Amino acid sequence: MSDELFEHKAKTTLTREDAAKRLHALADAIARHNEVSYVQNDKTVRIDVPAEVELKIEFESGEGEGEIEVEISW
Repeated sequence: MSDELFEHKAKTTLTREDAAKRLHALADAIARHNEVSYVQNDKTVRIDVPAEVELKIEFESGEGEGEIEVEISW
């Protein structure tokens, strides 16, 4: 990937099962290919993931609301 910054954010409403499928696909891409790819307007952006990363997981719950936040950084 070039030194130019690429940022993509998306928020979608899915079933719990479909959200889990997306997380599985992301995990498989990192484990099998050492990268994550994103395609938009016929352009593919590949982000190489190094052998060692920092993993941060946060859980929040209360009053009918909740959040699970997963962050992988290097």
